[in-house]
Amino acid sequence: MGIFSTILSKIFPGSHPATKAADPIGAPVAAAPAGGSAAPAAAAAEPVDVEAVLTGLAQQRSETLNWRTSIVDLMKLLNLDSSLTARKQLAEELKFSGDTNDSASMNVWLHKQVMTKLAENGGKVPDDLKN
Repeated sequence: MGIFSTILSKIFPGSHPATKAADPIGAPVAAAPAGGSAAPAAAAAEPVDVEAVLTGLAQQRSETLNWRTSIVDLMKLLNLDSSLTARKQLAEELKFSGDTNDSASMNVWLHKQVMTKLAENGGKVPDDLKN
């Protein structure tokens, strides 16, 4: 299981199609119905309010984490390894094309990309978290 798949499993309920049918980078896996057209697996489920889930997790922590803008804090909130090595692995999973040695740029890109991918997989993510 990749890091993004782990992120999905920590935010989305276990019954959500995104947690069961995600590929290694979390893109929805399309299933071809009898009609021949493909539809994202996550489309069958109710959207998950990502902001509400993360806010709820943050309220349970004694430490203040700025998960809204920081990939490091987002990963910490989800009890994931937030080391540079782990973030570089996530960047590879999500096809980051920049310089992974420029951690500041990579971190900004990662946060936006994770939020965008959560939305693509059936998450309700406010626009200000994706942009």
